[in-house]
Amino acid sequence: MALSYKARRRWALVILLIGLPAYVVAAVTLVGLIERPSVLVELAIYLGLGFAWALPFRFVFRGIGQADPELEKTDGQGPSV
Repeated sequence: MALSYKARRRWALVILLIGLPAYVVAAVTLVGLIERPSVLVELAIYLGLGFAWALPFRFVFRGIGQADPELEKTDGQGPSV
């Protein structure tokens, strides 16, 4: 089931405002549970975790910055207000 453009925009907002901060707290807590590794190992862990959070949500964020593809442009100037 494909999400509509508006639904993907709403889910992207929820993920960025609620999910990402929660993931950051979880990642810092997880790394804090182990004895402090060297700076390079810690950097690699954070880079890996930072990349890994976005993988499941690629389909939600794809095309969000573009204009709504479902919107029919009747006069070429966008939606009327």
